[in-house]
Amino acid sequence: MAHLIAARRSAVVPRGGAFARLSIEDLGAPVALACLAAAGIAGAEVDEIILSNALGAGGNPARRVALAAGLPERVAGLSIDRQCAGGLDAILLARAMIDSGMVEVVLAGGVESYSRRPIRLRTDPDGGPPAAYDEAPFTPWPDRHPGMTDAADALAQRLGITRAAQEAWAVESHRKALIANHSTEITPLNGVAHDAFTRALTPALAARASVVVGSITAATAAVAADAAAFVLVVSDRVAARYARSLRIAAGATIGANPLEPGLAPLVAIAKVLGDRSPADLAMAEVMEAYAVQAMATVTAVGLDPRIVNPGGGALARGHPIGASGTILAVRLFHDLRAGYGLAAIAAAGGLGTALLVEASGA
Repeated sequence: MAHLIAARRSAVVPRGGAFARLSIEDLGAPVALACLAAAGIAGAEVDEIILSNALGAGGNPARRVALAAGLPERVAGLSIDRQCAGGLDAILLARAMIDSGMVEVVLAGGVESYSRRPIRLRTDPDGGPPAAYDEAPFTPWPDRHPGMTDAADALAQRLGITRAAQEAWAVESHRKALIANHSTEITPLNGVAHDAFTRALTPALAARASVVVGSITAATAAVAADAAAFVLVVSDRVAARYARSLRIAAGATIGANPLEPGLAPLVAIAKVLGDRSPADLAMAEVMEAYAVQAMATVTAVGLDPRIVNPGGGALARGHPIGASGTILAVRLFHDLRAGYGLAAIAAAGGLGTALLVEASGA
């Protein structure tokens, strides 16, 4: 079995903010080191580092973070891109490696710099000038490749989730984040020790937010952001040294309808719950890329809203794509004291990832 024995993240800062000049390794290495320090694990004990990154230009950012953190040169680093789901998928890959007996100690997480993402150009095979593009396609079919915001609005229309209901969800997300104490999970960087976007969002302010598409507004869509997050995933043997850990009980990534990415986590959640009921959960961290996505997931699964995102969600933080899934796991590690906890996230292309953990120890 695999266990989480430590979890740390940076603050989440909207693009162009205090982290705008930080590279992937500038963001990731201090958080990785803080995660090791929290567990009292020396860098020499690390077998691998798995890093999710969606917007970088390659170059194996996991390796760069490993070297910047002073990990042994033998730690090769494995970088993955599953867009929003990657931060949870890194943890699931670490679990699989540990369960196979290949390794015993893995740093798994995600780092994203929206501020420093590269400019993308597509070359012309006929010799014309290169054409700029914002993102790569997530399906091979232009007619089945909706923008994420368009898909969120379509989902809201189909399910009858009004703009006002989405705004109420966003207001509550900020309210919970404002009263939560995240100091134990955040590693200060560039003098920033709290999530910079969290604010006293009122219904009146939400109602004045600019419209992005249809019922989706700037208040009900998570802002693009920079951040890093890591968890330390270890074997039974290593976890036995610690009084408290989160056991990874189950995990799944499932592909679903690319036209409705917001509903993709539903099958993954059902798979990880197995014979358990949603009522068996003590806590759930559900990604809020859009309010409507989280609302649809909570309703369809039958989650008790009182246990969902108790410290606020991504609407109150921001969305550093490759790191967002890991941030959900970091939140579980710090707030789940007993019982089962769930993390779930949707991703472009119709992907859904879910992670189920069980708290043990004090």
